[in-house]
Amino acid sequence: MDTPAEPTFIPFFMLLAFFLFVYFVTIRPQQKRRKEHETLVASLQKGDEVMTSSGLVGRVETVSDRFVSIKLNESVSVNMQKEFISSQLPKGTINSIETQ
Repeated sequence: MDTPAEPTFIPFFMLLAFFLFVYFVTIRPQQKRRKEHETLVASLQKGDEVMTSSGLVGRVETVSDRFVSIKLNESVSVNMQKEFISSQLPKGTINSIETQ
């Protein structure tokens, strides 16, 4: 008599391993970057030197709930959403750029 074949779980484990790989390689690092950016945006205050996602560098003048005013030079100031601030620069960065 033919005995029934044992159920194989190899395809299931392969699929599970694939999803775990995708999670730890793509999803988890993205969540970490998003959390770091939210912390950066929440901690903005007057006088911080920042870089925007478009590459503009300036000093924060005012901060509201959703918007921030950035002074690019003595005569130019722009208002933008906080989400477009990509990084906070060390103090003195703007002065070192202007002297070059």
